[in-house]
Amino acid sequence: MTALSSFGLAVRIVLFAAVSSMEVYTSREIQAKNGTDTRLKCTFSSSEPVGDEVTVSWTFRPLSGGSDESVFYYHREPYPPNKGRFQNRALWDGNTNRGDASIVIRDIQQKDNGTYLCQVKNPPDVHGEMGEIMVSVVEQVKFSEITLLALIIGVGSVVIIFIVIAVVLCRYYRKQRTHSTAVSVMECREKLNDKSHDLSANA
Repeated sequence: MTALSSFGLAVRIVLFAAVSSMEVYTSREIQAKNGTDTRLKCTFSSSEPVGDEVTVSWTFRPLSGGSDESVFYYHREPYPPNKGRFQNRALWDGNTNRGDASIVIRDIQQKDNGTYLCQVKNPPDVHGEMGEIMVSVVEQVKFSEITLLALIIGVGSVVIIFIVIAVVLCRYYRKQRTHSTAVSVMECREKLNDKSHDLSANA
């Protein structure tokens, strides 16, 4: 094989891998409240139509160290673990037809601190990095900066709406009061004119 042919083959392989790369999306880091059911969201996109051959593999890497542990497997149907720390606790919560490979960990505990890896394959689209979620189990979930910002924006919007409503109502009632005063003055003038006309007629 000539150098030119080898180079051409290498280029084709690189281009094929780039075109056929599986894209997996996860939150890089989340906090989970101790004892709650926690959803680990994993979504994906594939250059190939999603069919029956798509597989989803979830793996757990303990924060304290040690070997990786299987959490969940999906191929045409869910295969929850039949042993280990996630037995009867890992539940399928995804829909591969919609590009969703999420799972739920029930009653999450401190021992579940670590990194969760989500790998999706859709043959022949089997290349691509795994999604990673660093889970920190805490007693009380702290507000993230995004949540705090959203809360501030929401409260601010409500306050602005109330101010606008108050201004509109004030203007409305002021207009109504001005209109009522003008009508009263006109009625008084009409009554005075009628009385003057009656006096003139009697004289």
